[in-house]
Amino acid sequence: MTHAITARTGRLKPDPSGPLATALELAARGVPVLPLRVGKAPFGNCPACAKNACGGRPNMKQAGPCACPRPCHGWAAATADPAVLTSAEWSAAWAQTAALAYHPAGIRLTVVDLDHAEAIAWAQAHLPPTRVVPTTRGQHWIYAGTMPSTQGVRPGVDIKSRMAYARWLGTGTGRITELPQTVRALGLKRPAVVMPTGLAASASGGSGPCPHRTPAYLERGISMATERITDAQSAVHNTVYATFLAVLSTHGRCGCLTEAHITRLFTAARAKGESERHCTEAWANARTRLGL
Repeated sequence: MTHAITARTGRLKPDPSGPLATALELAARGVPVLPLRVGKAPFGNCPACAKNACGGRPNMKQAGPCACPRPCHGWAAATADPAVLTSAEWSAAWAQTAALAYHPAGIRLTVVDLDHAEAIAWAQAHLPPTRVVPTTRGQHWIYAGTMPSTQGVRPGVDIKSRMAYARWLGTGTGRITELPQTVRALGLKRPAVVMPTGLAASASGGSGPCPHRTPAYLERGISMATERITDAQSAVHNTVYATFLAVLSTHGRCGCLTEAHITRLFTAARAKGESERHCTEAWANARTRLGL
């Protein structure tokens, strides 16, 4: 794809149907964008930035002084500045662009990238509905809020938010939901925990219809769990973890738990002085112990 450079400004004149035109439309809405080459990867660094010799851009994890005018350093080059997007330094990249990407955290979003049908089915069973963008093989679920990006949090599931890019595939459909605790917990580093003998069998739930879907049964279980946390007089953190483990061992595999149930448990824990991070870690560690 070619783009004309105007003699008066020295900047690119985008093809109305090309990726640069789309990039400028997004930039006008404050969305930081960058071009991707064949293979859906960012363009490689220029010689001055190769192997991070320049020290990296200031907004990277290891902040550096680099102010390279080219689209170097992947996601960190994403910009909403039309002067940069149409600059001569970006022209070579636009001429070879195969796809367009954006930086989700730059507009306070998180993308749950579901790579295949099994991952989509898992999300439909465990995550609150939100805006959905179809991809080549799966879907992007878009949530409001940011978090660290993590690859492979589950089979076929990646989280793209801070220090990451996601392909721009359109606005999607549905209303954007606030980033849920279930997604935040997925992004935590999970310690390797050996499941005690017999625990896996007791947590499996057996076969056949789930016995926990009776509203009264589930409500009683959640109420008892929140009361256990509320009544804790000491070792609150251990009580919170043990309660989360008990709830997940009963309801973690059958799909009965909703975001509302989890929020009730977290609210009870926070009322006892637990931080949001400790709640999220306890939930993630309990899931890990049960192999969920």
